[in-house]
Amino acid sequence: MVSKSGYLNRLVFGKSSQGKNGGSIKIVLDDLPGGTKSFELVVNFSYGWKIDVTATNIAPLYCAAKFLEMSDDLQQGNLISKTEAFLSFAIFSSWKDTFQILKSCEFVSPWAKELLIVKRCSDAIAWKASIDPKAFTFGEDSNENLKAGESTDDWWFQDVSTLRIDHFIEVIESIKRRGVKPELVGSCISNWTVKWFSRITFGFDNLTVPKHLTQKLQRITIESLIKMLPMEKNSVSCNFLLRLLKLGLVMQINSELLSKIERRIASMLEQCSVQNLLVKNYGDKDATYDVGIVIRVVKTYVLFALKNSVPRVCIVGRLMDGYLTLIARDINLEVNDFKSLVEALPTNARSCDENLYRALDIYLKAHPSLTEEERTSVCRAMQYHRLSQDACQHAMKNDRLPLKIVTEFMLIEKVKVARSKSAIESNNRRTKTQTIMKVNKGLDGGYITPQKEIKMIRKEVENMKMQLSQLQMCKIKLQKQFKRSCIK
Repeated sequence: MVSKSGYLNRLVFGKSSQGKNGGSIKIVLDDLPGGTKSFELVVNFSYGWKIDVTATNIAPLYCAAKFLEMSDDLQQGNLISKTEAFLSFAIFSSWKDTFQILKSCEFVSPWAKELLIVKRCSDAIAWKASIDPKAFTFGEDSNENLKAGESTDDWWFQDVSTLRIDHFIEVIESIKRRGVKPELVGSCISNWTVKWFSRITFGFDNLTVPKHLTQKLQRITIESLIKMLPMEKNSVSCNFLLRLLKLGLVMQINSELLSKIERRIASMLEQCSVQNLLVKNYGDKDATYDVGIVIRVVKTYVLFALKNSVPRVCIVGRLMDGYLTLIARDINLEVNDFKSLVEALPTNARSCDENLYRALDIYLKAHPSLTEEERTSVCRAMQYHRLSQDACQHAMKNDRLPLKIVTEFMLIEKVKVARSKSAIESNNRRTKTQTIMKVNKGLDGGYITPQKEIKMIRKEVENMKMQLSQLQMCKIKLQKQFKRSCIK
């Protein structure tokens, strides 16, 4: 064995020169890649016994051969050249073997990376993912759809999603270099994230976190996923980015990365649907959907939306009203969250408040225990003049709305009716006055005295004062009714 290993040869020679003549030599190999299993295979090979080399042990064995310096310089057909030949064949010939080799690299990670085994496997996977899958063999446990003869662009997602994060990053980087479509790369990252974080993404209360996914590793993993996302437009979905943002907030990742992903989601809002914004919570007392992350994104959108034209902001306004209408029925949705989302957009984001009123009415119906003050604060964003006549009439009869809002609407309606009536009467009097002036003009030869004109004007002013006084009395009466109802 010493004759085939340059490393052992040096150790034995060194020990012999230092030890006593005829004494035994003890060598400890604590750092041997692959441990006892690799050492047993090395011993068997050194003594000419048959060894079983497979895709699951070739990487550790190759690393051990390199560690022990078992090159052809010492003996032709030594272990390095033998394992190198098998490794190259397995990586490029079989899809299944490539993943088994990459999986076995987890136990000899530093050596596997230094000896480029991980890179070679990643490049092989990327190459195979970018060509016709019929060009190579898969193995017995490969993707069932492929063995059935079915082929789609994402056929490789299932196998790639089994990789550990560091190996997954290597594969994705190799795939990017091969020029695979950004949409496929984004979907692959999404698929991997869902598979690895499905148990820990949305419910931490009753969770047993896997040993290999400590909280620190989870944080590093999320940061790595965000960094390697393709930057091309529409390469990842808004819903996936929201889930990633939720993960990032829970894991308290780097604030710059959080801001980066918030800005990216905000830039996509104008193309989103309501369904894209739905990210579930799984706590018993939590709202069905996570409203907090949507509020964050909308506020980020507003910061740069001020530069956009009003019609584009209105697109997001309609989106938010649709989202509000959908989540309003949730009995666990906190009033402050609902109110924050209502007020997150500027006034010009809504051309009218019809859909907002519908969402508010649904929310008040689903939350009958709200106090008068809470109902008033929720409804404050709704404005009378931005509702249709039918919506205004409905609102004034809606007992779910706070009394203050209903009273204000009724007062505005009365003033509106009074003004309309006053305008009609004023027009009638003006027409009548003009007629009298024409008659007088005909009778008096076209002359009207200044005294008569002043008298008519004074009469009109008196009538206007009387109507204004009536409106004032009406307002005072309504305010008294409102105060009495509040005291009760």
